[in-house]
Amino acid sequence: MKAINPATNELIKDYDEHDESAVKDILKKVDNEFKSWRNTDFAHRSKLMNKAAEILKKNKDDYARTMAMEMGKPVAEARAEVEKCAWVCEYYAENAEKFLADMEIETDASRSFVAFQPLGTVLAIMPWNFPFWQVFRFAAPALMAGNTGVLKHASNVPGSALKIEEVFQEAGFPENAFRTLLIGSSKVEAVIKDERVKAVTLTGSEPAGMKVAAVSGSVLKKTVLELGGSDPYIVLEDADMPACVQTAVKARMINNGQSCIAAKRFIVVKSKLKEFEEAQTNIMKNLKVGDPLDEDTQAGPMARQDLLDELHEQVMQSVEKGAKVLTGGEPMDSEGAFYPPTILTNCKRGMKVVDEETFGPVSAIIPVKDAEEAITVANDSDLGLGGAVWSQDVEKAIEVARRVETGNMFVNGMTKSDPRLPFGGVKKSGYGRELSVFGIREFVNIKTVWVG
Repeated sequence: MKAINPATNELIKDYDEHDESAVKDILKKVDNEFKSWRNTDFAHRSKLMNKAAEILKKNKDDYARTMAMEMGKPVAEARAEVEKCAWVCEYYAENAEKFLADMEIETDASRSFVAFQPLGTVLAIMPWNFPFWQVFRFAAPALMAGNTGVLKHASNVPGSALKIEEVFQEAGFPENAFRTLLIGSSKVEAVIKDERVKAVTLTGSEPAGMKVAAVSGSVLKKTVLELGGSDPYIVLEDADMPACVQTAVKARMINNGQSCIAAKRFIVVKSKLKEFEEAQTNIMKNLKVGDPLDEDTQAGPMARQDLLDELHEQVMQSVEKGAKVLTGGEPMDSEGAFYPPTILTNCKRGMKVVDEETFGPVSAIIPVKDAEEAITVANDSDLGLGGAVWSQDVEKAIEVARRVETGNMFVNGMTKSDPRLPFGGVKKSGYGRELSVFGIREFVNIKTVWVG
């Protein structure tokens, strides 16, 4: 299992994979740990989770460097990611007991209530684009609920996976409360089917989600799936354009554009089209692209060369179909997997940059005549993860937000995850929710207790 620096194509380290015997041994140990971990009290769990937050903050430079080297994230963004992981640990350390307290319900019984009890070992199948955050937003609530966890991380970020395991162990969690499995995708099905695994959460592609759901369903195991997104960014005629455009660039370029909730389809009313195009192009073409370890870098390389090739094919097909390139559009002449910030306009259905998720620094601008057409275009997608709408008429924007078919909509802001708010999608963007009270209740037994 090789970790390769996408900025230089150089090998960072070659890791030994866990063989079948090692995998079974880890699952056995994690399952055994659950039997005692589930009986710990919230005060004890909170103490350890707050310690994990302290370790994250103390070592954020080291963890940020690991992420930058393994998948190309600008180190400044990586540092912010570690800080966000500390926040989610602190959030659940503070709130888990309240979220999982017995819920009294008045019925014909002398007493009736709902109890929330842990399920057991939860398998997390996580992607490379946010190597720490994607894991911690699962692990913090799962462990606080009394579950144990095993992580199958993306194969190109094994160093990040092992450092996360170390965080929990250094914080004082039992050695086998959270473990990393260094395995390839071909070995995941056997882990899902292992009787010691009680539930599965996956963040990843639509094909991966369908396969995990099918395998989990065959053995009747609960799943939460957070899949791709082709998020609409709706610009109405009364949008605050300076703020709208600045946020549009950030929303498209975060993590080098490799984010499921990055703004991807910019749906702009024609009265604002020229102003939006010129302003976004002026900013995007001047972003500093380079070494992700440089503090001034605003966009690093894509995580792998094959991902760059796929993105460029989407761009070329769309240009052949009539899209116009405003900036970028060709791979950069460099050793690493660098693709320039790119803007295409005159985009429409039938083009890959509209019909498919673009996982990289490419904006697709779609002109529309008004808010009604913007809603129609926004909903004309198989995906429904996040989105944004910009208007100084807040009530109108909220009405548009209600009508767009996504799991998250942001008014006059960019889509982002927040420990306090539920996160997830609809349609082919998956099901279930992470974060907030809703996320911690995904992997518990919601048990009714009735007393005569």
